[in-house]
Amino acid sequence: MSQKLIDAIFARRSIRKYTSEPVSEADVTSLLQAAMAAPSASNRQPWHFVVVTERDTLDRLGDVHPYAKMLFEAPLCIAVCGDTRVSESYWVQDCSAATENLLLAASALGLGAVWLGVYPREDRVAAVRQALGLPDPILPLNLISIGHPAETKEARTQYNAERVHRGSW
Repeated sequence: MSQKLIDAIFARRSIRKYTSEPVSEADVTSLLQAAMAAPSASNRQPWHFVVVTERDTLDRLGDVHPYAKMLFEAPLCIAVCGDTRVSESYWVQDCSAATENLLLAASALGLGAVWLGVYPREDRVAAVRQALGLPDPILPLNLISIGHPAETKEARTQYNAERVHRGSW
């Protein structure tokens, strides 16, 4: 395994403070390309992404999600959503894989990002669905707050040998 890849994984941290610099369209495209390179069950790719840069919508999302106050300053939010018509059983896993790819790509591009859980909290699902005008078969899995970081965090691993079981429990 490439040491660069390992270093990139360890460098990915939840960043909640951003500068006012906008995220370029080229970077947004790279983030979405990375997300859509994720594996999915039967290659169904049940994901949809809502890219939000409008200040009113970012502020509305910051209002409706209890842990999304950083969206009042973030220049970008990407909502990762799943289409339950495409994959009723595995959309959560598939969209989670896409989310992790997006987070790693953000870090590799020098951006900061944080995963804000929405699904399965019905109150959050309803509020985000309304704020973004999502149609019925589309469920928001999470919001990703993204921007140029105004904070730094050290790379680290959270390896815990007590959580590793070999052969059986």
